[in-house]
Amino acid sequence: MQGLKEFWTLVVDVWHKGLYGIDIGRILLALLIFLGFLIIRRLFARVVVNRLAAFSARTKTELDDEAIQVLKKPIAFIPVVMGVFFATNFLPLSGALAQIADNTVRSLVVIVIFWIAINLIRPLSVIFYHLERILGAAMVDWLIKATKIILGFLGVATILEIWGIKVAPIIAGLGLFGLAVALGAQDLFKNLISGILVIGEKRFTKGDWIRVDGVVEGTVENIGFRSTLVRRFDKAPVFVPNSQLSDNSLTNFSAMTHRRIYWMIGVEYRTTIEQLRKIRDEIENYILQSEEFSKPPEVPTFVRIDRFSDSSIDIMVYCFTKTTSWGEWLEIKERLAYKIKEIVEAAGTSFAFPSQSIYVESLPAADSAEVFVPPGEAQNS
Repeated sequence: MQGLKEFWTLVVDVWHKGLYGIDIGRILLALLIFLGFLIIRRLFARVVVNRLAAFSARTKTELDDEAIQVLKKPIAFIPVVMGVFFATNFLPLSGALAQIADNTVRSLVVIVIFWIAINLIRPLSVIFYHLERILGAAMVDWLIKATKIILGFLGVATILEIWGIKVAPIIAGLGLFGLAVALGAQDLFKNLISGILVIGEKRFTKGDWIRVDGVVEGTVENIGFRSTLVRRFDKAPVFVPNSQLSDNSLTNFSAMTHRRIYWMIGVEYRTTIEQLRKIRDEIENYILQSEEFSKPPEVPTFVRIDRFSDSSIDIMVYCFTKTTSWGEWLEIKERLAYKIKEIVEAAGTSFAFPSQSIYVESLPAADSAEVFVPPGEAQNS
């Protein structure tokens, strides 16, 4: 019996002293408190979000509706923070443990605050998009990304300060480290600056069709800090360093106002002047009367007899379509080609093709030279 009493006394002593002198019963109750908040986490988030959604439904703007959608996860994390707070308050902590518990709760609160702030950037980015006409869509995207990075940095700095870690010396140390890195990462900073210049000059935006001679041709999908993603027409992605887009000549086909058609049409040399005039006038009339082509003085339009080539008389056709769509432009070119062939054939002539003529002339008989016949052959004959 004495041994059982001693064992029970040992169990009670361990129960009361527990971990770091804290009663195990209180530790278990604190865990139950925390688990209870975890259980009501989804219910809490659903109730709060539904209340906010009902309030936002009364307003005309869609901004608050988008804000509520991005706040679901941060709101669902609030019961976790509350659970940690009430669980640690229930425990009789002191000294370093109390400080750690307090710092943990404060850090979780900071995480929730900056989590909400970063998520709200997307619905509130409509404020940035008011500047899109001035700065351009790509620069606005950069500003949104930079704002998120700054908020994330401030959140990390706040948590470090809570735990007694001074941020200023770290920043100073990073400055020296950054200087050393900059010497070995000149291309990185060059591409970063080039990206800013490209966006500032508004050379292109997302969705534009561009061509950089010897580099790439395709559609811009994303303009990053270091490189730009251009998807070629065979759907292969190409990551082009921003410095190449800044330093090289770049053609932005999406910025075209018209598409040009420039042909040299060769007809045979036997074509008469009347036929040439008829062909020229009918092609010009077709272009000027068609609604598919832009007219002077908006754009230059020429249909002229241009030159005498080696095997043809060349007619220059120079005009611009109203559409800039490649597919529609090809259809208009096709219809123009059909019409020109019809006009040329109706004029009674035809198209020339590369050829050479050999002229053989015979001299008159009286002036022709006598054929020399050797003496031996003359006797035998």
